[in-house]
This record gives sequence, C-alpha cells and structure tokens, in this order.
Amino acid sequence: MKTEQVLVHSADNNKKLNKITAAAAFSIVLILFLFCLYSEKVNRSLSGNMIRLHIVANSDSKADQDIKYLIRDEIVSHMMTIADQFKSKDDAKAYIQNNIEEFENIVNKAIAHSGQAYKAKVSYGKYPFPSKRYNNIILPAGYYDSVKIDIGKAEGENWWCVMFPPLCFVNETKGEMDNEYFDMLKNKLSEDEMSIIMAASDSEEIPVEIRFKIVELFQQSKIKLANLFRGIIRLN
Repeated sequence: MKTEQVLVHSADNNKKLNKITAAAAFSIVLILFLFCLYSEKVNRSLSGNMIRLHIVANSDSKADQDIKYLIRDEIVSHMMTIADQFKSKDDAKAYIQNNIEEFENIVNKAIAHSGQAYKAKVSYGKYPFPSKRYNNIILPAGYYDSVKIDIGKAEGENWWCVMFPPLCFVNETKGEMDNEYFDMLKNKLSEDEMSIIMAASDSEEIPVEIRFKIVELFQQSKIKLANLFRGIIRLN
C-alpha cells in the first residue's frame, strides 16, 4: 500500500514538474517572440527613415584603402551639393534610384584617375549593418536601406555612414546631426525609438540601454542566420 502511495505521489510530482516546465518554456518562447517583434518594429522604423552608405574596398592594401577613402570623399562632396533638396527619405531615395549610373560614373572616374583597372558597382537596397556610433546617436545593428558601393573584388575593409539624414557630411570631430534633420527624425520616430538611439549613446539610462541591446541582439542574430543560409546555398 505504501509503495502504491509513493508511486502515486511521485507521478503527481512529475505531472506538476512537467506542467511547470511546459509553462516556463512557453513563457520563454513568448518573451523571445515579443522581443523579436519589438526588435523588428524598431529596425523597420529606423530603416524607414534613413538611407545608409556602405563602401567596400577592393582589398586591405594601402592603395585600395586609399581609393576607398577617395571614393568616400567624392560621394560625400557630390551629396553635399544637393543635400538641401531632400526634405524626406523619399526625396533622397528617388534621387539615388534615378541616378545610380551617375554615382557609378563618379566612383569609376575616381578609380581611373588613381590608375587602377578595376571598376565599382553601385546598388541601392536593404543591406545588413553593424551597430555604429555617430557621436550623439548610435544605431543598432540591422538591415537598412542603403547605397552600397562594391569596389573591384570588394574583399577589403568597409566604410559605413548615414547618407540621409546626412551624417556623412558633418565635421567628423563633431559628428552631431544638424538640428533640422534631428527634428525630422523626432517627428518620424516614436518617443521610445528616439530614446533608444539617443540614450544608448551615453548608456546612462539602463532600461533604454537594455532595449537597445534587445534590438541589437535579435538583429545581429538575424544577420548571422541570413549569412549562414547564404553560405549553405553557395556550397550546394
């Protein structure tokens, strides 16, 4: 009789443990799902109001890196002359998409003047970016609409920036966003999203820093998974 009672008691305990385990697992999955949704929402909002610039050098040799910076200067110089025309991301996007060939001509002319035989390809699309700081703001990792310039074999170090709002065009020692564009972002982003990119830069507000890390973690994982799948596809 006692043995049966022990077995029944043990079975009841196992059922309770299984229920607790299932509830805990469900809670973890739910929390991760909500974090993922939050991360995607923030990334979509940031990407929906920014155009970034990504330049990839031919190689890491000094000559190729010098060409990368030469191209950077040419693109920044060109955009500085027309930046005042862009009152929204849509304005900048329309100009870029309608003038991809012009960008390629600017880039390839700079390469030719440097004496190199290779060329560059300019494209506009959604590309992965790491977390980057621009003095008074910091952008979490994720996929952003961007102008991508692949120079030659595109196997060298990268240069990253924000083309709109024009963070590429500010004094690098200052690096602060112009008030006009800062106000534009404030009008486009939610208070929560704005607090993430602003407060994360000084890391004084712990809750905001945690929210930034949530976005960064999930977006970095998304980028790594995408790269893994691309690698598997290439192998096949």
